[in-house]
Amino acid sequence: MYTQKMHPATTFPEVKATLQSGETVSLSDKSEGCDWKMVVVYRGKHCPICTKYLNKLEGFTGRLRELNIDVVAVSGDSKEQLEEHLNDLSINFPIAYGLSQSDMEKLGLYISEPRSEKETDHNFAEPALFVLNGDNEIHIAEIANAPFVRPDLEQLVSGLEFIRNPENNYPIRGTFKS
Repeated sequence: MYTQKMHPATTFPEVKATLQSGETVSLSDKSEGCDWKMVVVYRGKHCPICTKYLNKLEGFTGRLRELNIDVVAVSGDSKEQLEEHLNDLSINFPIAYGLSQSDMEKLGLYISEPRSEKETDHNFAEPALFVLNGDNEIHIAEIANAPFVRPDLEQLVSGLEFIRNPENNYPIRGTFKS
């Protein structure tokens, strides 16, 4: 499968998923008081590395909130799979399910087939992380093809603290076009 990657400084596409409450949300919508958004795509309940990463992310949400950065996590899991996964998660940020395969493709994600029914019952996105600025442009993008590749959260949040400091006037990187 060929994957078309999204480029930095382009507008994040309209992608919706469903919260556990049943509310459908746009992944780029920001909660009150936040002008930036971090969208964390995880593989699903079947992935212990995802569980560990999401639990670790919870410890950084306070610093992200101080930077006016909202957080949402999303997977292609079903509502039932998300509800089961919540037993292993200690998080307070919104988490959504039902990311469609067409939306995975729209986001330029790598998609895997399950190795067996024990793993999961649907194709799923490999990990990705997007940070959207106030104009919903992609300021940071990390798209992986394996569960072992994810941004170090301390380094990421420290970098966002640098970027969000107006004195640094830090641009979106990776925008060169030949």
